[in-house]
Amino acid sequence: MASVAGTTLSYRAAASGSGTTWHFAVNGNFDNAGNFAPGADGFTLADVGTSASQTDGLPAGVEGLVYIGSCSGADSSFTSAIAPLIGNPKVFGFYLVDEPDPTGQYHPLCTAANLKAESDWIHTHDPGPKTFITLMNMAGSDSPSFAGTYTPTNSGVDLYGVDPYPCRTELTSCDFAMINRYVTAVEAAGVPEADIVPVFQAFGGGSYPDDGGGHYRLPTVAEEGQILSTWAPLIPSPVFDYAYSWGSQSGDTALSGSPALQQVFAAHNAAGPPPTSTSSSVPPTSTSSSVPPTSTSSSVPPTSTSSSVPPTSTSSSVPPTSTSSSV
Repeated sequence: MASVAGTTLSYRAAASGSGTTWHFAVNGNFDNAGNFAPGADGFTLADVGTSASQTDGLPAGVEGLVYIGSCSGADSSFTSAIAPLIGNPKVFGFYLVDEPDPTGQYHPLCTAANLKAESDWIHTHDPGPKTFITLMNMAGSDSPSFAGTYTPTNSGVDLYGVDPYPCRTELTSCDFAMINRYVTAVEAAGVPEADIVPVFQAFGGGSYPDDGGGHYRLPTVAEEGQILSTWAPLIPSPVFDYAYSWGSQSGDTALSGSPALQQVFAAHNAAGPPPTSTSSSVPPTSTSSSVPPTSTSSSVPPTSTSSSVPPTSTSSSVPPTSTSSSV
């Protein structure tokens, strides 16, 4: 249970743990004094760009996710950009590139071989940190496809962000079933559950059109809770989770501008992973007083009925999840 702005929410993410202690909210993480602003809401991974000084200055319990934004392979520009951060104990991982395009149709061509060269170079020189990308949906949000993109087998990348954004202006209610569709499609393409990083919609408005003829809409408190609870059984124990976005990128409202949603994520992040029981004793037989109330938003709203949905992978329809704006 979580109480946010006078509203009592019941959602699994807060009630039974978020599944991880590592939480990331991209963009604009540092205030004018250099403080890690998302930390106040329990975020534990910082968008540090490639700044060694910001990484070194992170508070205890917070580590850096280094954003590189490169898919040119392990060339001199790649290695020189991250060399100052190799071996730094405050580095959690390396965010190689956001929504790379294996076709070159929507963004510059990014081959799996180049990603593998980058990931392998990092693993050779700094074996501890994870490598990470977000995946581009190559079809519509009503029938997503990640076939022919990137997997652990062809790219060597450790973790893959999956970013369905279900709250949209053209829909009467958020299409929470979109989350299930994306996860099913990603797993079918060859990315296992253990390597998936859930990306939660935490923005709306601005200039980004969606693929259904509308724009992305900022979730309400209740809708954000439902986004979290929809993800929870699909990817129950991610290596980390990801809120898009802390900072605004294109006139949109993001977490930094929504105190109500900040409280939702503070509750989610504080919950942490559910405890692992080692007891072999029989659980209590009484259920009348201990069962938490079920979510009142458990019926999934209708999915988009548009049959001519353009691909979400076009550069004009899906907001980038990282622009290394925190450097």
